[in-house]
Amino acid sequence: MAVRGQPVTVGIARWCATHPWRAIVGWLLFLVVCVGAGSAVGTNKGQFSDFWIGEAGRAEAIAADAGLTPPPVERVLITADRGKGGKPGAAAEDAARDVQRRMKDLPAVVSVAGPKAARNGSALMVAVTLRGDKETAKKDVDALLKQTEAVRSEHRDLRIEQTGSASLSNGVNDKQGQDLQRTEAISLPVTFIILFVVFGAVLAAGIPVILAVFAFAGAVGLYSLASWITPDAGGAALSVIFMMGMAVGVDYSLFYLKRAREERERTGGTISHAAAVELAAATSGRAIFDSGLAVAFALGGLYLMDDVIFSSIASGAILVTLVAVAGSLTVLPALLARLGHRTDGRRGRRRTARRAPEQSRMWSAMLRPVMRRPLVTLLVGLAATAALALPTLGMKLGTEGKDTFPDSVAAVATYERLTAAYPADGIAHLVLVRSDAAHAEQAKAALRKLADRTRGNELFAQDGAPQLRTSQDGRAAMLTLPVPYAENGPEADRSLALLRDELLPATVGKVAGTEAAVSGEIAYGADYAAHQEERLPWVILFVSLTTLAITYAAFRSVVMAVLSVLLNLAAVMVSWGALTLVFQGTWAEGPLGFDSTGFVGSRTPLMVFAILVGLSTDYQIFVVSRIKEAVRRGIPTREAVVDGIAGSASVVTSAAVIMVSVFVSFLFIDRIEMKQIAVGLTVAVLFDAVVLRALILPSAMALLGDSCWWSPWSAAPGRRT
Repeated sequence: MAVRGQPVTVGIARWCATHPWRAIVGWLLFLVVCVGAGSAVGTNKGQFSDFWIGEAGRAEAIAADAGLTPPPVERVLITADRGKGGKPGAAAEDAARDVQRRMKDLPAVVSVAGPKAARNGSALMVAVTLRGDKETAKKDVDALLKQTEAVRSEHRDLRIEQTGSASLSNGVNDKQGQDLQRTEAISLPVTFIILFVVFGAVLAAGIPVILAVFAFAGAVGLYSLASWITPDAGGAALSVIFMMGMAVGVDYSLFYLKRAREERERTGGTISHAAAVELAAATSGRAIFDSGLAVAFALGGLYLMDDVIFSSIASGAILVTLVAVAGSLTVLPALLARLGHRTDGRRGRRRTARRAPEQSRMWSAMLRPVMRRPLVTLLVGLAATAALALPTLGMKLGTEGKDTFPDSVAAVATYERLTAAYPADGIAHLVLVRSDAAHAEQAKAALRKLADRTRGNELFAQDGAPQLRTSQDGRAAMLTLPVPYAENGPEADRSLALLRDELLPATVGKVAGTEAAVSGEIAYGADYAAHQEERLPWVILFVSLTTLAITYAAFRSVVMAVLSVLLNLAAVMVSWGALTLVFQGTWAEGPLGFDSTGFVGSRTPLMVFAILVGLSTDYQIFVVSRIKEAVRRGIPTREAVVDGIAGSASVVTSAAVIMVSVFVSFLFIDRIEMKQIAVGLTVAVLFDAVVLRALILPSAMALLGDSCWWSPWSAAPGRRT
């Protein structure tokens, strides 16, 4: 039974420590139910309408309502063998006929076009139109790929390859899945080794890793259930679930386990492991609970984006955080109470015998000059922060697309070769109009006039005539205008601006009773970035206010709550500055294995912000909680800062090293968006450890003194009884 005034975490830990097998079996049953339920209901994949945003979304809606959505098309490219060069010749024509013959008999194929030669004669292309939409094409495309492989095996002197939206999507997703497995294979043993160095015991190192993996598994099951509320956006959330599961899952277990060991060391081993667990629950357990809430609310800000991708990522990351918190507060106390004697290790037993809780002499030495010259230290820390954050002012955002996908995916490399030979078969603007019956013909005439105005303009492809399609009732039409540039290039942006701002208003815009909108990859990217720019301030405001509320609840101090928010924002700005420096230039391409796009992915800054604020608040709660404990014992604030930071240095530094190792492992995912997230979070965690925790936080608290704990609603912690 919990004592009145004690945190609820103490009562939970006491019950779990007293009934360890019930807690362990209950936790395993919970995981089985999560995984089983998720497998039973499956994952609800988002519909394409879930991705519609802005004007491009309105255009897609017009096309869908009128039956004008372009059908999925796969293209087979035939060129001379890569080692021989030159023109493919008659052999390519035989191969093209073989492709036609094989493809037309497939149930998923609607039509097969005749071979199309490149203008320079370097290639032949066969376009294959599939039934259904892009989602059904992903399921059907494997049959086409098998036939392409069969043709390739019969014409070994030629290069025969296939690309298209379906094969591209499947290829990128499969590659990311393989890379994620490799990331797991790297991060799990590295994390175990770090924990073994920290604890000196195999079991103590293994428990946090096992709980993190279990948290990941349980969260994936729950995510499948949640996907029926916030649909899955193509599996983008799984990588984040694993990243967050390893980061917070291991950290929370580490904090709890280290504190329980410290309590036994403090008493010379005179208390049982169950009693040590209960004492840890009152301190680290409460901090874990507060930190979990902070991470969950920070990630919850992503829902305000009103975007299926961010919503799915938020759902997955919040679930894995909450499952990790639940495991740390329930099954971990049970395991420590039952197996605690096996987690001590020789080093822990020696420290227990000496009654020597771990205190970092290095950090104590580092903090002494900070305490002597707090103002100078604070100014140095702020100057370093400003210098590292300054590049953020030059950040350019762009949307991930076909030209940013890794060319290690066969369909992506093929797409690059195809668009080089056939510029008109790459990206295109889709102009959609919907008119009343009286003005439908005028609208179509205006579209033809618009197409005429693009002829001779280098911003539009000239080697393929614009295509005009009309709905069955004649009231809607779609004009396709190919663009011979990369979708994130400046020429593509200029073509969209010309189309939307000048050509469309001057033609279709003058027809009464007509609605017009532009879609396509370029338009979608522009509208997506504009949508994020509009929503971003609200997300930042929400996350900052919720962080302020949670840190106030944790510290009962307005000053510390405001300081925590400011430190979070400093870490974010430094992280964004690093993203700008690394990914908008080319100097880091070799070491990190990417081709610079000249911009930062439009989703990356917000993703880094939400995850980082949660994790940064996580560390601050643990460190400041230790400082507050010292103040409660009657130690002056300046001395308590040294005591708290040095006392928590070992565990927090170990947690930071583990977190960095997890983030760095994501650099091995061959997708630039994941590399950007990994770099942003890694830099932020290192900055937090080196600058925020060593310079800015202690110097600011030293200058504030007892004012750190000011609140109009409560007394300072040192005055409480």
